[in-house]
Amino acid sequence: MKNLSLYVTGKQLLFGALLLLSAFISHTTKAAGVTIITHGFETGGYPTWISAMAEQLPAYFHSRYPNLNTNFTTYRLTLSYNGSSYIFSSSRTNGISPFATDSGEIIIELDWSSLSVDVFDSYANTYNVGWAVAQILMLTNAIADLNGHALVEYPIHLVGHSRGGSLMSQIGYVLGTNGIWVDHLTTLDPYPINNDGNSDFPATIKDAPAKNTYVNVLFADNYWQDLGLGYLLGDPDGEPVSGAYVRQLFNLSGGYGNDHSNVHLWYHGTIDFDTPASDGSASITSAERTNWWVAYEDEGVIAGFYYSLIGGGDRLSEDHPLGLPSDPAIVDGYNQWWNFGAGNSTNRTAVPSNNGTWPNIIKFNVTGTNVVTQGNLVVTTFYYQYGGSSNLTAQIYFDQDFNPYNSNSIPVLSLQPPDTGTGSVFSYSNLGLATTNIAPGVYAIYAKISDGTHTRYLYAPELVEIVSTRQPPVLGIIKPNSTQFVISVNGVSGQNIVLQTSTDLQNWLPLATNTLTSGSWNYTNNAPPNFSEQFYRALLLP
Repeated sequence: MKNLSLYVTGKQLLFGALLLLSAFISHTTKAAGVTIITHGFETGGYPTWISAMAEQLPAYFHSRYPNLNTNFTTYRLTLSYNGSSYIFSSSRTNGISPFATDSGEIIIELDWSSLSVDVFDSYANTYNVGWAVAQILMLTNAIADLNGHALVEYPIHLVGHSRGGSLMSQIGYVLGTNGIWVDHLTTLDPYPINNDGNSDFPATIKDAPAKNTYVNVLFADNYWQDLGLGYLLGDPDGEPVSGAYVRQLFNLSGGYGNDHSNVHLWYHGTIDFDTPASDGSASITSAERTNWWVAYEDEGVIAGFYYSLIGGGDRLSEDHPLGLPSDPAIVDGYNQWWNFGAGNSTNRTAVPSNNGTWPNIIKFNVTGTNVVTQGNLVVTTFYYQYGGSSNLTAQIYFDQDFNPYNSNSIPVLSLQPPDTGTGSVFSYSNLGLATTNIAPGVYAIYAKISDGTHTRYLYAPELVEIVSTRQPPVLGIIKPNSTQFVISVNGVSGQNIVLQTSTDLQNWLPLATNTLTSGSWNYTNNAPPNFSEQFYRALLLP
């Protein structure tokens, strides 16, 4: 039997060979996502702050998960109009091929600046531009590097400022009419021209509304202010968004000197923690760090991008960052049309039509322990929706990184889920994943769902550690008072362990036996008298 001995005297603690085993994996992560960032009305061409935000995301990922690789892929997607139709082009601006990354993350800088300045022609309103961008996201040849994969195969995070908030809301709406779920919608001081109560003479176009969150959005957050000077003066006020976690910004002095622009600088400060932090046009100094965020938000660390999949923040948190129970809570932004764990309410706006073309895995979690002895089951739950009529399949994989497009994943389960229709969400609860043929190690887990033509992927936020069935326990010790020791036996849930003691390392007596139900078991024992020697060891039982 494998064991770890621990030697104790009344004066000192001496540890034998120390074997390190995590009792649990404390961090979580989700990768393999597409983050799309865009601007609003731009007279000066493509704004530098979008590229600065995009380029900061790999560093943010590394700050959250220092032991994981931070290689991303960044593209600029440019949309224009040739007089009769929309045309687009894409170019990789940073990173490596999406098939070669470990993170699986793709960042899209959406440049529609040539359209955004036209406030008189209908082709430039966000209804029509949003429709065009949504079509591009569903194309299998929009990005040549993706070798026939569409961007919407990954969970989508839409981030838009000003008119871009209206644009992103409309993109989400159009995706919803095709049965596609959006994981995250972020609106930064959204301002639809001539809609949502705005009157913007002499502009004649009417943008899509931004004030509602549609039923196909899992989580929405909205950051806005009403400190500006008005549309005609170039400093308009944004608006709150129903169904989102709404964070009104009350102090935006400094930065650009323009409250409307400072909203996207505020969001940049939740990705870039440097002081000063620059977005290429303005900076966040120590004054902004102090004044722009409330205490709960920790100068931007626990705010904004923190609630993205990459950030890993608790979207189901009932905390009120501004402090009062009457203030917005984070969970307000979670989809409660269906009960995904946030309760039920009508905090979403229906999409009038839905052709149900795309299948979706909406939410996927490890719901049991995430340290599992080889041969035992990893317990998971996932929610899905598919309103089409083709045969549906779902597979779950253990993966050695966070990219489903490379070849290092291991299939562990295959299902044929029934169709849900467009008005329902189904779930598989307590779904066990076999680990008998999985080598010990740490894995990400992802689910894939397909109707034979359309495919989507989603990683569980929890990493899983598969450990050998005979992994030895690890002992620790504390002395809470002058007469006792507390022996901590750290192992794997399900292990049978006997704790023994000896005074000479030759003759051992059992103190207690236990089957671990978690990663740790504490046993209190009297200290040895007269500073005599006492040894402890833990043995695995069959």
